[in-house]
Order: sequence, then structure tokens, then C-alpha cells
Amino acid sequence: QLSCLLKMVTLHGIPKDLDSYPKELLLFLSPSDYAATGSCRQFFTNVGEANVDVLPRGDPQRQQLLLEALECLKVPGTQINEENAEVLGRLVCDLGGDYIRSSGGRLLKDLSQCGSFLPEQEEAIRDVLSRGNTTFGPPAAWSAFTLRQLGGLIPVLDHSILQQIPK
Repeated sequence: QLSCLLKMVTLHGIPKDLDSYPKELLLFLSPSDYAATGSCRQFFTNVGEANVDVLPRGDPQRQQLLLEALECLKVPGTQINEENAEVLGRLVCDLGGDYIRSSGGRLLKDLSQCGSFLPEQEEAIRDVLSRGNTTFGPPAAWSAFTLRQLGGLIPVLDHSILQQIPK
């Protein structure tokens, strides 16, 4: 439905008020198409606010969006800073384990919004949390408040982490 709507909306070119349409519509548009109405950074800020799950995980279009976002943001290597994580928004859910490890705790808040993780992502999240050098601190110092903050990351915790959490 969204790709059909996009065809109708863009029949006579990209409309100047594209930002007023549902953000999910942008998932079917390329940043170069959007260039007439704004910057690639603005495009990916809007895409990051969209429900990226409209496209299934692993969908080539969704993977391409992530690659183009990283290119647009000029991400050096695999380290994502907080500003870029904010722009990526829900696209953070598609970052590989190497990005999660390199970025340390900076991605955890955004990752907690993801519905599910691939095994390599889960392992990377556990590695980052186990190190204890995040805003959450080491698992031995966590409280009920910390666990509420971790939210969507709790299912990723394994026995070795859970054992360290004070009762």
C-alpha cells in the first residue's frame, strides 16, 4: 500500500511537502529522490522515526537504507556517536554486532526499542553490558530502576549477567 501511495504522490515529481506524509512512505524512496526537498541527513532523521518493520528484516531495501544512511552520516569505521545514533533512529536495529561493540553503550537506549535481535547482535549487546562501562554500570550495581531502563534488552541477558544482578 505504501509503495502504491508513493507512486501516486510522486506521479508529478517529488512534492515539496513530502515531510507531511507518513514517514513510512520514505522507506520506499531513495535519498537522491528526496534531495530536492531536503538534505540526506533530514531524510534519514525522518526514516529513523518511521516504523522500519514495514520492511522485513533482511529486506534488500531496508539494508540499502542503512548503508546509505551510514554513507550520508559519514560514519568512520564501525563507531556510531550519539548524534548519528539519534539520526539513525530505528535503523539502529539493523546494525551488526561490530557496530554495537565499537559504539559501546551509546546505542543501548536505541537498541532497547527494537523488537528482536539477530544472534550476533544479542552477543554484542551482552558483551557491552558485561563490560560495565556503560551508563548502566556493571550488572552487580544494577537496581530495579536500571532493569526498567534496560527494557527491551532484558530478553538478551544471559545467565552469566543475570547471576551478577543483586536480588
